[in-house]
Amino acid sequence: MSPRRPSMTPFLRRAGRRRLAWLLAFPLALPLTFLLAFSLAIPAVHAEESLRYPATPGGDATSALVIHGALDLPQVRPLLDAFHRDHPQFAIHYRNLTTLALHERFLKAPAEADVLISSAMPWQYRLANDGQAQPLQTPAARRWPAWARWRSELFAVTFEPIVMVVNEAIIERFGEVRSHADLLALLERQSESLRGRVVTYDPAISGAGYTYAIEESRLSPRYWELVAALGEAEAALAGTTGEMLEGLIEGRYLVGYNLLGSYARERLADHPRLKIVVPEDYALVTQRLALVPRLAPHPEAARRFLDYLIGETGQGVLARETTLGAIHPSLEGPGTAAALRRQRGEALRPITLGPGLLATLDDLKREALLTRWRREFMRRQRR
Repeated sequence: MSPRRPSMTPFLRRAGRRRLAWLLAFPLALPLTFLLAFSLAIPAVHAEESLRYPATPGGDATSALVIHGALDLPQVRPLLDAFHRDHPQFAIHYRNLTTLALHERFLKAPAEADVLISSAMPWQYRLANDGQAQPLQTPAARRWPAWARWRSELFAVTFEPIVMVVNEAIIERFGEVRSHADLLALLERQSESLRGRVVTYDPAISGAGYTYAIEESRLSPRYWELVAALGEAEAALAGTTGEMLEGLIEGRYLVGYNLLGSYARERLADHPRLKIVVPEDYALVTQRLALVPRLAPHPEAARRFLDYLIGETGQGVLARETTLGAIHPSLEGPGTAAALRRQRGEALRPITLGPGLLATLDDLKREALLTRWRREFMRRQRR
């Protein structure tokens, strides 16, 4: 997670609620392009986060490496530190962006970045499918698991379950919450007690939140009941896992639904009253997808970094020094996909890297899902 960010001012919080109310009240779901533009037009609360590593003396412009990632600084820093130690000739500039900001920035400036890393899987897949990625032809790329790559152009590099976070006060009062079914029962029975104390993603403004919504609507026949129960409890809607974790740590929320487990584990290590729950019935698993843009200004440096990222050395850094989950098939200890699969088995449901992701970006399907999501969320709310 990135260093703690200042809380939104009361004005911005009120503005966020007004924006949500406007979206929920709008009679038709908005097209993807408008939603992207609208969400990105909201003023930023903090300055851009970035990391820079100077090249060794004598480096020139061809030795630069520009990486745009939806990956917070504490998680990416160990990887960049290790890569730069092995490749000091590269001057590295890493920019940390939200998923939608990263995508929009690339569309406006496709020759700016050398590598893109994002957990918004449909958006990354669309770029590769549209011919915006160049292939990586290395032994590591050819050995990469088939389920974790698309052709030789798009590579899943992490394995991150989507989790719930529950305050111990809820468990002490109402019992354990181990599954989606448990959460639904809790919300239906205790909606009054939990009113305004639950938080989840807003799928209209979060690329990751929208992806999880459409995947769950396919996976669980009771998903829409859960959305309605969240609405009845007047759940707060957020744009990032970081926002949700901040509210949980501050005590504003008692339950968080659909958070990135990697960020939750790192941020909540010093908060034992907040329990991370990997649901027993099913747990979506997202993967950050990495690609080298077709117009990357420094393609050799980009290919070198991506090869490192999927190699055993780079993946070992992810396993040992981050909570992102390494995929490399030769790694099986703590912090790896193999270890998590042994622990959780069939309950883990990785989001499939394939053409099905494109369906989530179809404007008509998006309109239909967001329209229903708003309708179900509002259905049980008090008038």
